[in-house]
Amino acid sequence: MTLGEGDAAPPFSAADQNGTITSLSQFKGKWLVLYFYPKDFTSGCTKEACGFRDKYEVLKRLAAVVGVSADSQESHAKFAAKLILPFTLLADEEKIISRSYGAQAIILTRRFTFLIDPHGKIAKIYRSVDPVSHARIILKDLKKLQE
Repeated sequence: MTLGEGDAAPPFSAADQNGTITSLSQFKGKWLVLYFYPKDFTSGCTKEACGFRDKYEVLKRLAAVVGVSADSQESHAKFAAKLILPFTLLADEEKIISRSYGAQAIILTRRFTFLIDPHGKIAKIYRSVDPVSHARIILKDLKKLQE
């Protein structure tokens, strides 16, 4: 089954880069940018993460930002520290979250993003993402959705 806009966001729970368990239920009543990416320290993933980092001061007023990949908690910790990322990265080593959102390809996680509204519904899905401009587009769409 492919998720669509208006569908309930699949629940998730996983450890972040600090070992803290983060779940979808923690974001009830808030907007959430849930973005999936292939691999820490790769060119596109670094550009995408830095885009979210650079727009974070404005973004955090509109939504929480959570990145997800199949990398380990340790890899995420190094990635977040090196890039000074102020948001959560979830370690989805078993690929449970990426599969439930349809973001898991045969080997790597696809670069997909889901905007989840305060009621836990998917407000917008991005299945074609340019890592360089993505954060700017997300910011613009969040503003429009929250008007």
